[in-house]
Amino acid sequence: MARNLDLTALRSFVAVADAGGVTRASGFLNLTQSAVSMQIKRLEEMLGVDVLDRSGRQVALTAAGEQLLGYARRMLALNDEVMERLTRDPHEGEVVLGVPHDIVYPVIPQVLQHFARSFPRMKVSLISSFTRVLKTQFGRGECDIILTTEDGVDPGGVTLAELPLVWVGAPGGVAWKGRPLKLAYEHNCIFRQGVQAALDRAGIAWQMAVESDSTRTIEASVSADLAVHTVLAGSEPPYVERISHGGTLPDLKRMKVNLYVADPAHSPAVLEMAAMIQRAYQARGVVRAVG
Repeated sequence: MARNLDLTALRSFVAVADAGGVTRASGFLNLTQSAVSMQIKRLEEMLGVDVLDRSGRQVALTAAGEQLLGYARRMLALNDEVMERLTRDPHEGEVVLGVPHDIVYPVIPQVLQHFARSFPRMKVSLISSFTRVLKTQFGRGECDIILTTEDGVDPGGVTLAELPLVWVGAPGGVAWKGRPLKLAYEHNCIFRQGVQAALDRAGIAWQMAVESDSTRTIEASVSADLAVHTVLAGSEPPYVERISHGGTLPDLKRMKVNLYVADPAHSPAVLEMAAMIQRAYQARGVVRAVG
């Protein structure tokens, strides 16, 4: 009697091979680690051979697994081609996008609106957090795409823009004139240490007057003229304004806005969203050469 290979199990196997482990593969597939492991085990039981070598610290393919990988890729490619050709809308599922709080506006709402028109059956989950948190989640395979604000860029990332940090305070406020200079920052903000170092080099006394895990709390405190803050140029939130300090405060360094995309991407829609983000930054005229 003919036996049929489970395409779902094959897809998990290919994801593990491409991602280099079950943990990252589970994130790409939007499955639990135990579910992916169970599918691999089912595949091995059906074939009667081990396809993964679990003896080392990292998962590797056995000789049988290496042979299976080529067949699996061809089978999945054919399956996906049939589904794309014979169904009206092949793009279903979810894209998880992570973006730091301070660069959600103005680009991301435009991208999400465009994406929703192009892929009406794809769900988008937007995670707004800090760069350090987003990079950790991306490393675990929990995000398909992330934007970051960093000094540099890690392998696999693309720098979309380099923007200066600017001082912001309350409209017409005077907190920036006080000494020690009162600062307001989130606990995990990647900018705060660099800003503190710049103030130290300039010989300007400072104190951390407001600390919170809430971006809204920081914005409210700054808009009330209780402290000052820094943001990337062009991303100033409502109810605050750029401080015209005339050199009283130190100039701050430029930061990179980087784009990271899961490799492999679980859907062409992920790659298209990444392309939309690049085009949106290009339209703003702040993009570095990419590619």
